[in-house]
Amino acid sequence: MRFLLAVGLLCASTTLGQTVRFRTTQGDIDITLLPQSAPRTVANFLSYVNKGAYNGTFFHRLVKGFVAQGGGFRWQNTGWVAIPEDAPIVNEYNVTNTRGTIAMAKLGSGPNTATSQWFFNLANNTTTLGPTNNGGFTVFGRINSTAGLDVLSKIEAAQIVDRGDAFAELPVVDYTSGDIGERNLIRVIEVAVLQMPTIATRGVVTASNFGGFTQAAPGSYIEIYGSNLGPETARQWEGKDFNGANAPTTLDNVRVLVNGTPAYVSYVSSGQINAQIPAGIPTGGPAQIVVSNDGITSAPVQVSIQSVVPGLLAPAAFKVGETQFVVAVKQNGALVSNGTIPNLPEAWAAPGEVLTLYGTGFGALTPDSGMQSGQIAQGQTRLAATVEFKIGGQVAEVLYAGLAPGLVGVYQFNLKVPAGLSGNQDFSVSVNGEAPRQALTLSVR
Repeated sequence: MRFLLAVGLLCASTTLGQTVRFRTTQGDIDITLLPQSAPRTVANFLSYVNKGAYNGTFFHRLVKGFVAQGGGFRWQNTGWVAIPEDAPIVNEYNVTNTRGTIAMAKLGSGPNTATSQWFFNLANNTTTLGPTNNGGFTVFGRINSTAGLDVLSKIEAAQIVDRGDAFAELPVVDYTSGDIGERNLIRVIEVAVLQMPTIATRGVVTASNFGGFTQAAPGSYIEIYGSNLGPETARQWEGKDFNGANAPTTLDNVRVLVNGTPAYVSYVSSGQINAQIPAGIPTGGPAQIVVSNDGITSAPVQVSIQSVVPGLLAPAAFKVGETQFVVAVKQNGALVSNGTIPNLPEAWAAPGEVLTLYGTGFGALTPDSGMQSGQIAQGQTRLAATVEFKIGGQVAEVLYAGLAPGLVGVYQFNLKVPAGLSGNQDFSVSVNGEAPRQALTLSVR
């Protein structure tokens, strides 16, 4: 019990804050702020960030194996100028200066002299920059990725030249001799707060055109709704995003993880992501869904995963009043309609005619099918589950039940309309004897 209490207290003392990206000429460094440990320091730093004070600045001091410092100067015209400083802040030393942390620089005249300048720790400076040195140097964030640490190492590898005063240990690149220009500096192009992607409450459903269920199955398409999920400009996957027959797991720096396994991302926007759940996700319980947008991850949400969650293509455009028509394709390519579906000509299904329908969430294929999630279907495959279609209460003969060739994760069903039917007929599908999830209609004459 005491161990658990100690762990709880330890976790409670490390509450994390916003993520801030340093976009430098050597690469991006993302840091996670520590507002609980240094609230005034974080507020001071964000004040400079929010008014763009750090944009266009440069690293002006590098001591290898110690610190890389910036936040004080920007290049203007043919020389450097100091950025405007706000009033000094109170020192808040609480977290030790280990490699990859960022702390406030200050004057030697007193502990409460920090203004705009900061430094990244290049090594474990716990003792050197601890409380016996001017009250300790306030850590207010830490690099949160290996990629960011790699960029820090790249900065540390820069050449150092002496230009006196604040620039006695100036890091430079592509420099041999003579005057130093902007091109030789390690510049901070922009420092900005990254918005965390947020999945809305009840914001994950299966593809709405196929039923929009709150449960999903391996191979199902899901729609994720929320904010800051992806780019402002919406985009759907294209041929160039595929690696041969394999669908992309990243689209415009957006990823979806299901229990830590990458899903196949087909559509991204700020408010919505469409993705296919990968195969192999355990069924019969919840799975965690996480969105990563430009390296920033959302809080996880849980979705119930079942072995099958079947849904047929039946979009809102095919709903007339309270009647939801299923999308059925005749052999001549026409869509079945009784003439009431907007923008569709009348084209009734006929008894004995073979129709093609499409669905998602119908579960695994037989082992000999050789297909997996996230692949463009090739040739004919076979559904492992037992599927039954009823039209007007009569069982329809199923001629094909497998993936739709040329598509990713979409099932195709070819079935024959039973004889003796006329008019709008109840249409349903059940898998492995389970009750149908959709109440659909098909027009037969």
